[in-house]
Amino acid sequence: MGVKAALPKYELYFYTTVLFGALLWAADWIFEASSEHANRKAFKESVKPGWHYFGRKMDVADFEWVMWFTTFRSHILFALSGHVIFAKICSMLSPKRRSFIYMLYGSIAVFVSMGWTYITLVLSHCIVLYSVSLAKRKWLCFLAGLTSLATFKMEPFVSWQAGFVTGSFSLQDVLFYGGCGFSVMRCMSFALENCEKKDGNYSFMDLLKYNFYLPFFYFGPVMTFDRFHVQANNPDLTRKQGEMWNIRTQALLHLGAILVVDVFFHFLYILTIPTDMKLVRQLSDWSLAGLAYSNLVYDWVKAAVMFGVINTVSRLDHLDPPQPPKCITMLYVFAETHFDRGINDWLCKYVYDYLGGNHDRIFWELIATISTFSVTTLWLGPCEIVYIWSFFNCFGLNFELWVAKFFSLEPFASIERALSESMSRRIRGVFNAANFWAIVLYNVLSLNSLEFAKLVARRLLVKGFPVSTLSVLFVTYCGVQLVKERERKLALQEEAAADAAQAKEEPGKAKVE
Repeated sequence: MGVKAALPKYELYFYTTVLFGALLWAADWIFEASSEHANRKAFKESVKPGWHYFGRKMDVADFEWVMWFTTFRSHILFALSGHVIFAKICSMLSPKRRSFIYMLYGSIAVFVSMGWTYITLVLSHCIVLYSVSLAKRKWLCFLAGLTSLATFKMEPFVSWQAGFVTGSFSLQDVLFYGGCGFSVMRCMSFALENCEKKDGNYSFMDLLKYNFYLPFFYFGPVMTFDRFHVQANNPDLTRKQGEMWNIRTQALLHLGAILVVDVFFHFLYILTIPTDMKLVRQLSDWSLAGLAYSNLVYDWVKAAVMFGVINTVSRLDHLDPPQPPKCITMLYVFAETHFDRGINDWLCKYVYDYLGGNHDRIFWELIATISTFSVTTLWLGPCEIVYIWSFFNCFGLNFELWVAKFFSLEPFASIERALSESMSRRIRGVFNAANFWAIVLYNVLSLNSLEFAKLVARRLLVKGFPVSTLSVLFVTYCGVQLVKERERKLALQEEAAADAAQAKEEPGKAKVE
């Protein structure tokens, strides 16, 4: 059935009431647990003094978020501000050479922050992968690229290479692994695109311009080489109407998101509570469901803010970077699940779509997903929790196709055709709700711990059955229907825009005739 199937307004109002009521109820449970246990010994390391005026402590369990807005703040702001000013002046003076100037500034910034040995290490990997790309063999590029990536993800190669970078400061480890990992992914993209180039090869300077673009260098996102090369070398720097307004709006939204997260960290200790299993076992089923869900929402917000700040700078440079990840609240299919759209675009372009084609053949879908998650496992760093995460997400992606194929057979296909579109949407929503919680449980593994994920699954599916299980699924079903309603409206808007564009073209055709 089509995505445009509508539901009665009173039904949607009911779903909205149920959803927001349940979210507030779960938040109240978590707030109560946070307030009552703020002084627990287990919280000592991750709950620090915060807003003295309100008597609230702050959850600082996420070292990455704390690092970005304490240690990183002054360094990143200084480096990116310099890039923006430098880039603006150079784009005005010499728009045709701006990609070279970006590379020059980025190389200097990397040299100042990490030293010449680090630059040499990165360049050595660039030279190796550039040399391999000249052979114009994709399999060879993949082999060399994945081997190069493994040297930054597996011992003893990691320690051996890290030993070349002398000196010690608080950001060195993070910058080392971030810059090297993303450099290898960019070099692989360059090599694979060079294999596709029919007339000659891209130059080594093109690779350096691509890799040493400072906003993307240390933390991504990864923009595939074909897109970056076209956009960075486009001499036309005119902006669309309202583009600067959109950039300013996005910057303010990111600032607002940072403030909202700061407020939540003072009242809801969503990151610290899951680390104390003794306390977690005392919480209600609703609290556990709320904790699991809120951890994934927070991870999306973190990714959206971190990539959003960098993307704002790249938009000022007239680039169109990868979009922020899709919020977990909007997901009910595994095919759209990702927390880094740049890496997701990279994987889809070079692995998943390349092997899976149109993704309707069971065998090739299995090959494509196994290959994709094998690369993802290497990218994340092979370890037990990553293996488990990859297995379950790979299974979920394939299981969706198996279920779709099964229900496309008779008599199910005939039964669905006999139903109204709204009833078909309701039935699909039930399956989507179950799928949503599979996504939550599979991905909470990588955010918290295997023990926490097992406890949540056991409480919601076994001990909490049938009351907790069915009530949580019903609330999720309400949320899924609201997401489907939003998708329906967007589809209608896109259709109206397409019809308007076609109507404008037809009078022109009539005049020509």
